Amino acid sequence: MCGITGWLAFNRDLNQDRAVLDAMTDTMWCRGPDDGGGWVREHIALGHRRLAIIDLAGGVQPMTLDTPEGEIALTYSGEVYNFAVLREELRALGHEFGTTSDTEVVLRGYLEWGADFAEKLHGMYAFAIWDGRVDKLVLIRDRLGIKPLYFYPTEDGVLFGSEPRAILAHPDAEAVLNLVGLREMFGACKTPGHGVWTGMHEVRPGGLVEFDRDGQRDRIYWRLTPREHTADLATTIAEIHDLISEITRDQLVADVPRCVLLSGGLDSSSLTAVAARELAGQGERARSFTVDFTGLTENFQPEAMRGTPDAPYAQAVAEHVNAEHQAIVLSPDAMLDPETRSSVVAARGFPIGIADVDVSLYLLFKAIKERSTVALSGEGADEVFAGYPWFHVPSIREAEIFPWMVPLVEMLEEAEVDEVLNDDLSAALDMETYIQDQYQVAVAEVDRLDGESDEEHATRVLKYLHLTRFLPLLLDRKDRISMATGLEVRVPFCDHRLVEYVYNVPWEMMTFDGREKSLLRAATGPLLPASVAERVKSPYPATQDPRYAAELQRMAKEFLAADNHPVFSIMNRKWMEETVALDPVGMPEVVRENLDRAIDVATWLDIYRPRLDLS
Repeated sequence: MCGITGWLAFNRDLNQDRAVLDAMTDTMWCRGPDDGGGWVREHIALGHRRLAIIDLAGGVQPMTLDTPEGEIALTYSGEVYNFAVLREELRALGHEFGTTSDTEVVLRGYLEWGADFAEKLHGMYAFAIWDGRVDKLVLIRDRLGIKPLYFYPTEDGVLFGSEPRAILAHPDAEAVLNLVGLREMFGACKTPGHGVWTGMHEVRPGGLVEFDRDGQRDRIYWRLTPREHTADLATTIAEIHDLISEITRDQLVADVPRCVLLSGGLDSSSLTAVAARELAGQGERARSFTVDFTGLTENFQPEAMRGTPDAPYAQAVAEHVNAEHQAIVLSPDAMLDPETRSSVVAARGFPIGIADVDVSLYLLFKAIKERSTVALSGEGADEVFAGYPWFHVPSIREAEIFPWMVPLVEMLEEAEVDEVLNDDLSAALDMETYIQDQYQVAVAEVDRLDGESDEEHATRVLKYLHLTRFLPLLLDRKDRISMATGLEVRVPFCDHRLVEYVYNVPWEMMTFDGREKSLLRAATGPLLPASVAERVKSPYPATQDPRYAAELQRMAKEFLAADNHPVFSIMNRKWMEETVALDPVGMPEVVRENLDRAIDVATWLDIYRPRLDLS
């Protein structure tokens, strides 16, 4: 896991601009605290920051190969889990290896098969290859978009990086947000290929982009495709169990300490149990971590979406599978530390997450990094196995809107929350139209299987929306925040083989017992305590300490007391005045989250100083 960046310019000699490359690379120091490097030729410059995971001594980058026709260079982020198999295949074709790293496998794979070799890769990755034989830059991203990769076309080439801030460190890139970018930022869905900043784009998940003197060419090498599912229920459950086991085994490969993120829910508990079984076979004991908040377990108050605290369930799983377990307990003071919040917002790049969740994730990952370098996470299981409540509510499924937005709208209405964006911006954004347009675009992408019923196709659309518009938001957040602490987080449930398989399982079979995540529970439930296997879904925990809400109100009062504070170029002053007047005890969670976001907006404006183009 690393950070990559670079610059292609056909009309200038980049040997004179090494300082610019270094500045771009330095923005990603946290993504790769172990090593850094740069590689420059006349028209191409590649930068790299390394988090050493496999072949700690031999995987230094950028990595190059000399050929009779020209030099090939690679800057690479992520992990290819089937690299050992591919290395043997390449050896059989005559390739000789100087390292044991997956980096060299990727480089030689391109040399042997060209850009099509991406279809052979299992893993999470984003990389850039300069092919000096034909003066071409190739950017490639993994199928689900687990690892980020942005690019910014210029008059004579392109800038690229793992994060926008690497690109924005270049003097030719401006930090500008127009209305389209602001809509994307506040839209609660992630449009494939959209880079938010004006002029910036993402390499699409499962996509590649090539640049040469003739311009830019885009291609998709993988997408969700409907296929007929012919296996019976027992065979399907067994296949899912085997896939999860194989994928987890692959993702436990590392030359550094590993652990599992354990919340006590079905997803993370299943992953922990499988990992513990695999490690026990190697004579090792699994290590697990969970997050908790001061006094939360003892004073827990059930909420609409969160009926039970996590800590007791996580402990029960750890004892059941004999994992070495530790709870990371966070205090309100730690959550509200200004330096921590600034670090989180800078890493995330935009104030569009769930602020308290993002801060607690950062603190959790920071604590884990002191004990481990690789962590396995259950992210993606809800999207793959239909775990969210709204998957199973017909009225939401038929609402012709992104389904995860319906509960949010309902909570805002119940809490009688006014418009949180300022009136002028809200009118200019017209978010309702934008979201509806994006929904229609997404639905139109879904291929239909021959003979598929209307009902079955409707559930396929639901799965597709979550995997292509909602999951990318979560993956982006997890990548940015984990890499800000130098921790590599792997997501086994997002392996494309599992995703493809479950995507094509009929809805009746996916919900064969009338519950959410029926297939996952059947495949892994026997490995778990009964209390955990039967536990109702509970989202990531949030602090319930009223001191946290009170401190947010104090910070907001400072904005209100200042003359023309820049936060009100985006946020609604009247809404903030009403919110700071509320009693922090019992403040609705959705209200506190919006206040949290407002603080993040102010922090983001101070860090990035964007120019807002509302024309």
